[in-house]
Amino acid sequence: MYVQKTIENTINCQSVGLHSGRKINMTIKPAEVDEGIVFYRRDLPGSDGIKAEPTNVSDTTLATTLGMNGARISTVEHLLSAFFGMGVDNAIVETDSFEIPIMDGSSLPFVDFLKNAGIKSQGKSKRFVVIKKPVSVSDNEGRAALIPSPEFRITYDIDFSHPLIGKQSHDMLFSHDTYEKNICAARTFGFLQEVEYLQARGLALGGSLNNAIVLDDEKVINKEGLRFPDEFVKHKILDAIGDLSLLGMPIIGHFVAYKSGHKLNNLLLRKLLDHGECWEMAHYFNGERELFDEIIDAHPYDPADDIASLAEN
Repeated sequence: MYVQKTIENTINCQSVGLHSGRKINMTIKPAEVDEGIVFYRRDLPGSDGIKAEPTNVSDTTLATTLGMNGARISTVEHLLSAFFGMGVDNAIVETDSFEIPIMDGSSLPFVDFLKNAGIKSQGKSKRFVVIKKPVSVSDNEGRAALIPSPEFRITYDIDFSHPLIGKQSHDMLFSHDTYEKNICAARTFGFLQEVEYLQARGLALGGSLNNAIVLDDEKVINKEGLRFPDEFVKHKILDAIGDLSLLGMPIIGHFVAYKSGHKLNNLLLRKLLDHGECWEMAHYFNGERELFDEIIDAHPYDPADDIASLAEN
């Protein structure tokens, strides 16, 4: 868990793009230590690699899009979530399109690919971001914050007017096992009227019941139903894990969100990086976590503080 990892063997896969509706070919290759996750557009010969980091996020409409020197790659959050969920720090991703294939709308297929390819340790310790002071962002709808905690914990709340969703909440202490068992299979979701509206305007052309949960005014129209009773909030957590992984370093802290999304998640990371007093980078040596504990103990924080008041600051 505390040593950098990459994949042992190259992965090749194909699926439609959510927005283009076209078949996309993707290859994932091993990468060296400290390389991080880097995307390459094979359909743009000579274009630079696009590194997965917060400042390269160029758009958060409907998905997280990365851009660099004129090249862009969209819908990266599910793949990034799978990388982080399975502990993969370094990989090269090549595609022949502007987006990552949607697969089944979750990160489960990517998790299976990574497990089948093999995940290997690279002999160098990971860097961690230890949250020392609260940092938060908000907009008219939602809010998101990172607060000190001895472990990476996620608490997520959603609230939809749809009768099948309503208010859902999920709290988890992150681990690779918990991610694989409880989060990675949660699919993206949308409402039938919104899907029809988007497709009429040339968007979400690859969206179907094979890669998303679709709801009409009262129910899920997918014949197989839901994978979890709270699949909606779990998918939001899946997305958030992908968005937060753009830091390139695991977080030792508590991510608390209410009706957050790709935009707020990215704004939170940018604000965190701009406020160096709120975090410290540390390594985890030889299975000992004294350094983490020293940082956290030196900056006590009461997690019972109202998260709403944090978001106002």
